[in-house]
Amino acid sequence: MAEEIQNQNQINIELTEEIAEGQYANLAMIAHSSSEFVIDFIKLMPGLPKAKVKSRIIITPEHAKRLLAALADNIQKFEASFGEIKQGNDAPSFPMNFGGTIGEA
Repeated sequence: MAEEIQNQNQINIELTEEIAEGQYANLAMIAHSSSEFVIDFIKLMPGLPKAKVKSRIIITPEHAKRLLAALADNIQKFEASFGEIKQGNDAPSFPMNFGGTIGEA
């Protein structure tokens, strides 16, 4: 009986081949409203004036907070295994505000 309950609580997640390949992004821009967070993952190439948004993810504030906790946990585990992640000075220095509240990662 316990196995049936466990099976009912499982989620079957499908990962297509195309999505499994992933997208490279080296910049994230975050905007929010009272009901959602919008995260744009961007590929910024040195020397090119145009950067492309590779993926846009829209989540609720509750999911944003869970994502923050999950990232912090994973970063802590990564650094415990591989050492501290050093932050370079390669962040873009130009204004990147699209007219709303925004954060960069």
